[in-house]
Amino acid sequence: MDQHEYLRHDGLALGGLVARGEVTPAELLAAARTWAREVNPAINAVCTWLDDLADERAAQPLSGPFAGVPFLLKDLHQHLAGAPTSDGCRALAGRRAERTSTVVQRWLDAGVVVFGKTSTPEFGSKGITEPTLFGPTRNPWDLERTPGGSSGGSAAAVAAGILPVAAASDGGGSIRIPAACTGLVGLKAGRGLVPFGPDESEPLNGLATNGVVSRTVRDTAAMLDVLAGPDAMSPFAPALPGRPLLDRLDEAPGRLRIGVTTECALRDRPHPEAVCAVEHAAALLTELGHEVEEVAPPHDDRQLGRDFLTIWFVHQANEVARIKRETGAGDDGFEVDTRIMAALGRSYSAVELQAADERRRLYIAALADFHSRYDLLLTPTLGEPPIRVGSLDTPAHLQRISEVLLRTRTTAVLRRIGIVDQLVEANLGWVPYTQLANITGRPAISLPLYRTPDDLPLGVQFVGRLGSEELLLRLARQLEVAAPWAEHLPRMVGAVV
Repeated sequence: MDQHEYLRHDGLALGGLVARGEVTPAELLAAARTWAREVNPAINAVCTWLDDLADERAAQPLSGPFAGVPFLLKDLHQHLAGAPTSDGCRALAGRRAERTSTVVQRWLDAGVVVFGKTSTPEFGSKGITEPTLFGPTRNPWDLERTPGGSSGGSAAAVAAGILPVAAASDGGGSIRIPAACTGLVGLKAGRGLVPFGPDESEPLNGLATNGVVSRTVRDTAAMLDVLAGPDAMSPFAPALPGRPLLDRLDEAPGRLRIGVTTECALRDRPHPEAVCAVEHAAALLTELGHEVEEVAPPHDDRQLGRDFLTIWFVHQANEVARIKRETGAGDDGFEVDTRIMAALGRSYSAVELQAADERRRLYIAALADFHSRYDLLLTPTLGEPPIRVGSLDTPAHLQRISEVLLRTRTTAVLRRIGIVDQLVEANLGWVPYTQLANITGRPAISLPLYRTPDDLPLGVQFVGRLGSEELLLRLARQLEVAAPWAEHLPRMVGAVV
């Protein structure tokens, strides 16, 4: 299979070719690796190559909807027994997984051929992908800009044509943000629909979930069919779709009432291009017969941002402490920003953490009230177009101050000098719209309906009520048919196709 033919197919189409005997898994793997070796030096998306494992698997008889389809795992809590798994952290470099994660096993059961892992920020803690361990990942649409994070490596790989669909995960927007940056489909499923066993039950207080980024809606739907359903470590058994999501994808979603907003307390004003992206989507929705109405944000997004970071910082504190305890690593095994976040996490009391967690009921109630009047909430996915690589580097003077405070264990001062507000503004200010779905546990999807005058993708987000994954996917499919996006490719890919 030549590169031109390989890049024309989505994952299900490639799996179909294998099922019909028109191509072998080994031929698909060769096409993926050939192109990956060509473009990865520029985008730095693949951080670990699993050539021997991939060759062995591609030689086996494979079945399933994605039989023989080349696949990349995210290097964060997606373990393949025997393969390196670093979480983007120097202290874990060289660590090998002892057992395979439930979601990885489900991908394998669907027939994929895993040939590597994609880069992620340390512990997935940022909306960019610039770990010290592997260096920055770059956006195939503009190599000076970020592909987002934390699933930025996967998104860059798919956008660059290395493969049609790749593993991702989302604890605060980490599927939707990179999808929006790179012109892909990114669905975050509702809380508990996709399991985290066998090593975890509900990580990050239930905020996180696994999934994929893909070029087509049908690949995303089929992958959720593959992943959905509890395992032995699940805290509860969520209601599952009555039949495969893929089977109902082309059914019209009906006339929907959609509330739209670009307002956000974390920015003085929305970026003009973010407004244009939403206006473009609203116009298309109206043409398709949906009712679109401007609304105010249904929640206090500034307080939600602080509560989200409280939960995140405490999680970082526990993660760093656990890794130090298990590996004997010192402070130099972790990035300065991670140590700052962990120190802030240690500075919160149990009462403060519990209060932040319990305020989720306020956001759930506000969103439930909104969904009693509207089917979906439409917002930008990003507060602005993909930012330049290095834009979120902690200023040198703040790093020096933080190092002193970390060494002297006077980290409570970090909160008093306003660093939390600075972190909220810097890290959430450009991606302020995605955390709502994680905090409330509701499904949300980012769709690549708009590109800026500079030809940069800028996705829009739809947030649904509990259990609305099917509705989101059916609307996404309707929009994909009305305004096909898979034909729009970065120049580095378009030159081949």
